Amino acid sequence: MREFILSPSLLSSDFGALRSELTALEEAGLKWVHWDVMDGAFVPNITFGPPIIKRLRKTSGLFFDVHLMIERPERYIQEFADAGADLLCIHAESTLHLERTVSAIREAGMQAGLSLNPATPLGVVEYLLPQLDMVLIMSVNPGFGGQSFIPFCKDKIATLSAMIRSRGLQTLIQVDGGVTLHNAKELFDLGADVLVSGSAFFGFPPYAERHKAFQEAVGAK
Repeated sequence: MREFILSPSLLSSDFGALRSELTALEEAGLKWVHWDVMDGAFVPNITFGPPIIKRLRKTSGLFFDVHLMIERPERYIQEFADAGADLLCIHAESTLHLERTVSAIREAGMQAGLSLNPATPLGVVEYLLPQLDMVLIMSVNPGFGGQSFIPFCKDKIATLSAMIRSRGLQTLIQVDGGVTLHNAKELFDLGADVLVSGSAFFGFPPYAERHKAFQEAVGAK
């Protein structure tokens, strides 16, 4: 049985109580947490940056899964490494030199992830797969929480999974956008290893029960 990882998106958490939210996630048995970093340029909204992550890193044992929705992310790689990001995921659409940026992430001591917007073809990631720890399939257009899953992304997940298996790689597939209890099993069966859930997770406390519900939905122990 493949491992199932739930990475709750702090975009839907209480921004005024982030320390308490992280503590509650850890106490509920979660291992990962998803940080949506937005710059107001690549996407419309602005969220948080390295100073907040660095401050909260000191109080949390969670795996910090940091998703950069920013232009020219290569400018901030070392800052996010210093802040304590465990995995740094950049957008293929956000930088001209993907291989150079992915290599810089790994050289800074972090795991490297690459995110693709819904309409971005998988060919972008093909040659980089051996250098990636994770590929994030965006199943909504980034920038806002609470959106509905875009159906054609299911084919994209399945195709990517087959590509990874055919090459004997261990690259994780993450899915972000419109993930709920109702589609979690289908996404996991298609090949997704890590599911990001925002409003469908934080909107249904207590977190331990919601985490268990997602595990049961995909058939994980």
